[in-house]
Formats: sequence, structure tokens, C-alpha cells
Amino acid sequence: MRNVTLVLEDGTEFKGKSFGYDAPIGGEVVFNTAMVGYPESLTDPSYAGQLMVLTYPLVGNYGVPPVDVSKEGIPTFIESDKIHASAIIVADYSWEYSHWNAQQSLASWLKNEKVTGVTGIDTRELTKVLRAHGVMMGKILFDDEKDNIPEAVYEGVNFVEKVSCKEVIHYNEGAGKKVILVDCGVKNNIIRCLIARGVEVIRVPWNYDYTSKAFDGLFLANGPGNPDMCQETVEIIRKHMNASRKPICGICMGNQLLAKAGGAKIYKLKYGHRSHNQPVRMVGTDSCYVTSQNHGYAVDARTLGKDWEELFVNMNDGSNEGIRHKTNPWFSSQFHPEASSGPVDTEFMFDKFIEAL
Repeated sequence: MRNVTLVLEDGTEFKGKSFGYDAPIGGEVVFNTAMVGYPESLTDPSYAGQLMVLTYPLVGNYGVPPVDVSKEGIPTFIESDKIHASAIIVADYSWEYSHWNAQQSLASWLKNEKVTGVTGIDTRELTKVLRAHGVMMGKILFDDEKDNIPEAVYEGVNFVEKVSCKEVIHYNEGAGKKVILVDCGVKNNIIRCLIARGVEVIRVPWNYDYTSKAFDGLFLANGPGNPDMCQETVEIIRKHMNASRKPICGICMGNQLLAKAGGAKIYKLKYGHRSHNQPVRMVGTDSCYVTSQNHGYAVDARTLGKDWEELFVNMNDGSNEGIRHKTNPWFSSQFHPEASSGPVDTEFMFDKFIEAL
């Protein structure tokens, strides 16, 4: 195990050991407070360009599941076809793993996918630094390669373009209602949840103009990076909204893109929401839900137009967790109703969307 140093942009250093692929890497350092779900989190395209710190101390003890593929061509146990996070940083990596569905160790998976892994870091202290300062850029450097210093870039990069599909993909063809799924970095479980509800899913690239196509509803997926980089997507959504009242549902970045299409503004959170335990309240009710989240930006609810209103709010910091149009069947959530991993308390959002078709 080679010695490595995590260097934050403010000069703070953390010493650790490499247990994954031996390559220095730079990116935005973020923390996730979930206790489980590292296979799902690592393969979530929303983590593209980020060094993922897991606050739960013991990681790797249940290994990694096989990359089985369903008849629809979707991996069964992970959220995309590869690891998207640039690196994973943990306190204590478990070299021994045991699980009925484990096919390999986390370390071997990281090496096969050429993703850096670091253990032995005081992730509690690192998280305190990130909470106080906010997310920052960082670099994982190998102590015996002082001259090999990677570039750390996040702002200004269109990560959505990097992770979105490059061509139109059909799922569940001929099933009935047709749903256009705008792939900004979609998680597989969003597709699974739509297919399970008996609709045909037409997955299109982030900047694909679908407005002249025949479909029954529009679904806006999650994705990485700054939503302001997706102006082409916003313009197409706005074009659709000006021409049709067909139902629209958005998740995570989809919430932000729908809000931007409606005229609202987006801002960056200090350290984002990345966990399984974010409480959100449905506006106008006493109903509160436990949600899974992964986002670093939020909708400024004060900038919503007169035809829009908040649908959910975060009970921890009061930030927006969803919006809806007052008259048209357009609504969204900042959290992940499909979770994976995480609670499924809000999966009814998919049912509401299907009912509106």
C-alpha cells in the first residue's frame, strides 16, 4: 500500500494509503454520510469529477455485486455501466468481505476501473473541514511521485455532456404510454422504476430536441455539475412547455433544469446534500419524508415565477426540494424518489407522474 496525501485547495493535508488504482487525481472533494451503498454511489453519474469522502468509517466489508444485465440491457445492481466518481476516500477499508451477492472486493473493482481509493484518512476531521469551509478542490498525490501533480478542475466543465448517452435508446418498446427521458446522467433505477410502471422509455441525450416527436410525458433526469452548463437542455424544455401541457417530472438536476426553464435561478450550496437521511416536508402539509440525495446546487425558491410554487422544502436548511406548476402537470423533486441506495418513502412521485400521462 503506497503512501498518499490528500491536499485541499486551502493547503490542508491528510495522510493515507492507496487501496485502489495507483494514480494521482484531482477533483471536487465532497462527503457522503450514508452508511451503505458505495457500489450505487460510485456508479452514480452525478459524482463525475468528484473525490467522494464516505463518513461511515468501515467500507468494503460487503464487497461488490456482479455486473448482471437485465433483458432491457440495464445493470441489475449498480446505477450505470461504470464508476463515475474520480476517487473514494475512507477511514478504514475492510480487506475481508462477505455478502451473498458479492463477486469481488471493492479494491479489485477500483483497480479494474482505474479509480483511485484512499484509506486511513481521518474522515471525521476532513468532513468538519469541508462543513466549515464548504466543498473545495483537492488532489490525491502519491508521496513517491512528487512531480506527478494532476490538475483539479470542476467549475466550468460540462460533466453532463460527458456522462449523457450519445444516441437515442429505447426501453420496453410498445408497452403503451411513451416517456421521453432526458439523460443528463440518469441513474439506472430511474429507468427501472419507469419500466416497472408499464411505460415505454425513450432515453435521449442531454441536448436532443424531442419537441417534434410523439410522446406522452417528459422526464428530466439527474446529472453532475453545474446546471447552468446545460442551457441547451433548458431551452428545449422551455420550447416544449410553450407548445404543450404534457406532464413533466424531474429529479435532482431535473428539478433545477425545470426551475430554470420556468425562469428561476440556481445557487451552489456550501457543502451540498449527499446522504440517505435528508428530511423533507411537502409544502402545505404536515407530511415529512426521509430521502436520499446527491446534489451540490439548489433552486432559489424566491426567484420562482408567479405560476410556480414550492412542492417540498428541506427541514434541515430550508432549501428547495421540489417545485410544481400551479395549473399544468409539471412537478419535480430535488431528492431521489427511486433512491438506490436509500429509503423509498417517496417513490409515489413516479406514480403521480404515470397517473398524469
